[in-house]
Amino acid sequence: MLPPGDLRRCFIALSDESEILRDVFSYRFEEEPLVGQSLGNLLFLALAKTYGSEKRAIESIARILKIKGRVIPVTWDHSHLNAELDNGEIIEGEANIDVRGNASPALPEHDATRSIKRVFLTPAATANPDALSAIAGADIVVLAPGDLFSSSIPNLLVEGIACAIREASAPMIYVVNLMTKHGETDGYSASRHIEEIERYAGRVPDAVLLHDGSVPGHLVTQYNTESARPVELDINRIREIGVKMIWRKDIMSTDSLVRHDPARTATALVNLCATLLHPGCFGPAFSKS
Repeated sequence: MLPPGDLRRCFIALSDESEILRDVFSYRFEEEPLVGQSLGNLLFLALAKTYGSEKRAIESIARILKIKGRVIPVTWDHSHLNAELDNGEIIEGEANIDVRGNASPALPEHDATRSIKRVFLTPAATANPDALSAIAGADIVVLAPGDLFSSSIPNLLVEGIACAIREASAPMIYVVNLMTKHGETDGYSASRHIEEIERYAGRVPDAVLLHDGSVPGHLVTQYNTESARPVELDINRIREIGVKMIWRKDIMSTDSLVRHDPARTATALVNLCATLLHPGCFGPAFSKS
């Protein structure tokens, strides 16, 4: 089935319902036999089974949570993500790719020291026509931060999506990750993230949004235990790639995790979009603080 966790997070972000209902929708059981399961995921599964349609399930949840905007799956096809490592080994399934950085004696096959050469879908998936229409009619196309190979790039693997993004007249923004991920992006700088997006999208982002600021030392130490590091901002290389606008703002949260702060990131994106859409804003590459 479609990944319900991704759908759930989109619904919650766009919901105009009460905080109580959003919290309930996010609730994750801690007791058997449902330990680890999210109520929102179970509701999506129940609706999909009831209606015999994932599309109708999505429409129903959108009404329940009174969302603003639309949540459009990139494809209706059921497909699986695979990764080829630099030694030719194939890892099947997003979950197995995602946990490579947590290799243990119980999972000896997940060798996080091998870099990912490419990712692909099996079987091939074709784009949801609604997604193609949304891209074609968009004012701005934004690629949000996420695990590069197991979250962001898979959208670009669906047949027709990369082509639609290349042909879109709208500027494209890429929000670069704050931290590397062990087993996926070890040692990746900001430019390396951007180059991988270009590789699969076939298009260099017109603008990138970067965090302008350091990561607190105690959080760096905490993430070091997971072999994760702050993403290096190699601005000169980003310019060389062909990014027209480099937008740097303090967009990191101040809690116990290194992640993008929703309000700060939203404000930065709104201001960046306004600047991109202003006539004549495209000139030589430059940084905006």
